[in-house]
Amino acid sequence: MARLRIGSRGSQLALWQANHIRALLRERGHDVEIEIIPTTGDKILDVALAKVGTKGMFTKEIEEALAGGRIDLAVHSLKDLPTELYSGFEIAAIPKREDPRDVLCSSKYRSIEELPSRARVGTSSLRREAQLRAIRPDLDIRFLRGNVDTRLRKLGAGDYDAIILAAAGLNRLGKIEFVKQNIPEDVMCPAAGQGALAIEVRAGDSNTRSAMAFLDDVAARAATTCERALLNKMGGGCQVPIGALAEIRGARLHLQAVVARPDGTTVLRESAQGDDPVRLGESVGEMLLQKGGSAILEEVYRRGIALQEEP
Repeated sequence: MARLRIGSRGSQLALWQANHIRALLRERGHDVEIEIIPTTGDKILDVALAKVGTKGMFTKEIEEALAGGRIDLAVHSLKDLPTELYSGFEIAAIPKREDPRDVLCSSKYRSIEELPSRARVGTSSLRREAQLRAIRPDLDIRFLRGNVDTRLRKLGAGDYDAIILAAAGLNRLGKIEFVKQNIPEDVMCPAAGQGALAIEVRAGDSNTRSAMAFLDDVAARAATTCERALLNKMGGGCQVPIGALAEIRGARLHLQAVVARPDGTTVLRESAQGDDPVRLGESVGEMLLQKGGSAILEEVYRRGIALQEEP
């Protein structure tokens, strides 16, 4: 078999994901290597991504390598990918999804409810911040960037009383010692695609697409397609204060979603069931827009505070 070249960011989590896919491909007899490709988002660590405003901050350079034939496939966190791919690419597989929820990490406190007033909580996500402010406006929510190890180290050093991260990244890296609470999705709705991986290939590369087919999980594909359809309907090109979680319940797809003002003073929620992932996502997205989401998002973009979300 021909050698397959995987493109990946260089973070510990990104490399875990790339190595996980490489191991699965090697079990099928493929010769696989990984090429680390730094992205814009990896290079800018001392500035809030909200102030940078670059689309595809964690994917652009990798996609350039893919388009140029330097690599054959890219392994992404699905939520890093824009909802509309450039015409030269396609998602060949979405493997089985990890836990999509957010978690509270702390060395002192067991839950959001237990945090004292003015407790310092770190997050890099406007979506998380907005939902947290809605239920605990008394907290001191502070900017936090860096890879998972960096953020956990800052927590351990006492810079924060708690931080909020994606369960998936911590589970994959086996770094669960600080996890105190799995935050229910009706309290903090996850980002669209959170916990899922995406295998991106060049459009029309039938050989590589065929080699990836065994990795595609039907349930993960349906759920994330639904979530991304909602995000696309709402104009979520960057990660804005929108959450979406779709799950197969019985024989139907159930979607719950949220859009919130960054200060948490308004949180709009909608949910519905359906059979067509795209139609369901677009329908719930339209309901949120009509309910007041359009005004919220206009304010977010006008103020220039939309940001790309990290784990």
